[in-house]
Amino acid sequence: MSEGTIRGRVLLAEDEPDIQRLIELILSKAGLEVDLADDGNAACEMALASQAEGRPYDLILMNMLMPELNGFEATRRLRQSGWKGPIIALTAYAMPDDCDKCLQAGCDDYISKPVDHEDLLAAVARHLG
Repeated sequence: MSEGTIRGRVLLAEDEPDIQRLIELILSKAGLEVDLADDGNAACEMALASQAEGRPYDLILMNMLMPELNGFEATRRLRQSGWKGPIIALTAYAMPDDCDKCLQAGCDDYISKPVDHEDLLAAVARHLG
């Protein structure tokens, strides 16, 4: 996928600064506008505020293991609040039942860490396509 080929607004919920910077760089180079949330509480607040403003995020990338409010609970809260947009789980757990847990929480897709550049962009493009 070449630079600048994907369009949309993405909310990245990730508590690790190095991973935030890496993913933000990959997504920005692909042409996406990226906002950052450091935990699940901030992700829920930002996502729901964007929806209330009539300009919801096109996609949420949700780390499933964050302090304060983890990605599983944040995703459940968003879905219970009526969030319809795609949520892609980001997690270091890569067993098949881990994927199932993410999908059961309300995620639409799953990417394991460490994040592969091409896998990330392919997943994002699938949901923004």
